[in-house]
Amino acid sequence: MPSGDYPENWPEISAAIRDRAGSRCECTGQCGLHRGNRCEERNGEDAKWASGKVILTVAHLNHYPPDCRPENLLALCNTCHLRYDQVLHSHHARLKRRQGKAAGDMFGHVERYDGKALKQQRKKGCAT
Repeated sequence: MPSGDYPENWPEISAAIRDRAGSRCECTGQCGLHRGNRCEERNGEDAKWASGKVILTVAHLNHYPPDCRPENLLALCNTCHLRYDQVLHSHHARLKRRQGKAAGDMFGHVERYDGKALKQQRKKGCAT
């Protein structure tokens, strides 16, 4: 089921791109590997360069989900897709950390405890 900015017919679009690829990763170096050669990973097979089974996914080359033109989409194995999106994931993680720090600055006087630490503090009579 599509979510966020994905079009309602995303399952059909994704299936068409994976069919176009013949169930094989279309990466030819976009992920930083393969140096112009096409990735050998095939959907559902044991991964050659990682552990587990290969899952063929569809990546937006411009990272903009509403742009579903075929030339903007590539069928990528899970490893290539994660590597291709690595900079984007790092950026999002940095934003999330920054948001957490901003909340910490705003509420710096409030102690933060995980459930276990809070229970231990309560046993000692230190927490309310």
